[in-house]
Amino acid sequence: MAHHFKIKKNKAGEFVAYFMYNAEPIFWTEGYSSKANAKNAIESIKKNGPDAETVDES
Repeated sequence: MAHHFKIKKNKAGEFVAYFMYNAEPIFWTEGYSSKANAKNAIESIKKNGPDAETVDES
């Protein structure tokens, strides 16, 4: 299971969705008040991410 999403609670008790590669977090969302909202964020990333363009601001 190299790439996967993980939902965890942060110290504030909010649900955070993490995109993981092996055991390392690659990126994560803001904290959500419900697990359903964190799951919605994951679904949005899956749906909209493949077509997202890369913007280089360097």
